Amino acid sequence: MTERPARFLDAPHVDNAPPNAVGGNTRLAILCDYLEEVWPSMDLCGEMLARELQLRPRDFSCQRLLPPFRRRLGRLTPLPFPGARFNADRLLNRLFDYPRFLREHLQAFDYFHVVDQSYAHLVHSLPAERTGVFCHDLDVFRCLFHPEQEPRPRWFRAMMRRCMRGFSKAAVVFHSTLRTRELILQHGLVSEDRLVHAPYGIAPEFCPQESGTIEDAQLLADLARGPYLLHVGNCIPRKRIDVLLDVFASVRSQIPDVRLVKVGGSWTPEQEAQIDRLEIGASLVHKTDLSRADLAAIYRGASVVLLPSEAEGFGLPVIEALACGSVVVASDLATVREVGGDAVVYCPVADVPAWVDSVLRLLRDPATAPARGARLQRAGRYTWAAHAQTIEEAYARLRDGNPK
Repeated sequence: MTERPARFLDAPHVDNAPPNAVGGNTRLAILCDYLEEVWPSMDLCGEMLARELQLRPRDFSCQRLLPPFRRRLGRLTPLPFPGARFNADRLLNRLFDYPRFLREHLQAFDYFHVVDQSYAHLVHSLPAERTGVFCHDLDVFRCLFHPEQEPRPRWFRAMMRRCMRGFSKAAVVFHSTLRTRELILQHGLVSEDRLVHAPYGIAPEFCPQESGTIEDAQLLADLARGPYLLHVGNCIPRKRIDVLLDVFASVRSQIPDVRLVKVGGSWTPEQEAQIDRLEIGASLVHKTDLSRADLAAIYRGASVVLLPSEAEGFGLPVIEALACGSVVVASDLATVREVGGDAVVYCPVADVPAWVDSVLRLLRDPATAPARGARLQRAGRYTWAAHAQTIEEAYARLRDGNPK
């Protein structure tokens, strides 16, 4: 069988040491999500891990890689909706192309790191005793744990069972919060001795002072015209965009010049209908595909950053916003409290009046927010260097046969 070319997203390290020698050049593959799926947080985790490992002493060499994304059904089938055609291609690429690609490239690497737990089915195509999976949350398995709350077709549940079995086979499972660890143990997915806590970090662009050249100057000029609230993230149900829009509409009724900036995702038809019903479309700014420098500038300019989710695995926008000195109001979730501590203002999930009261208070009297120094100090706890060191040390223990 002819090998299909890999997409090596980083220049490979070359070392003459034997690949498994202690202190030598152990080869680690960082298996990324397809870029075409547009999951910025997953892409960021792979990028930052590779970057930091490459800056460390040369015990491990690493490469981010993934196979080319093949578009078949999107061009050839008469499915009525473009989204359905793309999703069909996603399934074929995830379930067939990626595993076949890995089987063709097994000899190129010693250890394998799956960046996203929703790709854990790949463990079935890898040496499980030399493979790790990063678990960001257990949301992907909700249809198995709570089918009454999240009903899914039989084929989807079967796919998730295969993914969960791969997840449970991995030699090591990394998690970003202790709350996620508790849930993994509660569901009996992985034994405690295989779990490693590796919180995320903050990319260098997210800082209190402007750094570098801002690409979207017109957007930033528009935002400078008045106060705005900010939400960063996609539009999937657990993000509770319905709450975000209701809160903004109520705040705007009392402070008419305030705007809402939404970064990421695409409005669903239901959300568009809600925007029309609330008559807030003229006060919305929706942006996607921003550079990190531009996003950081938007964080710095926001009056308040909102995170009204009903579930989060970590809440990366929380620490990004805090690192920029922003005021954050978030849902009172165990994971978000673990990350944000006393530097964040918390509101009950979906309690719109409580959210409105908190946002109005912060807009009218910014001094009631947690101190700026406390916000920056909290963000300073999280670094990608520490994240990478933790992951490297876990694979070194696997290599060396040392107990945890």
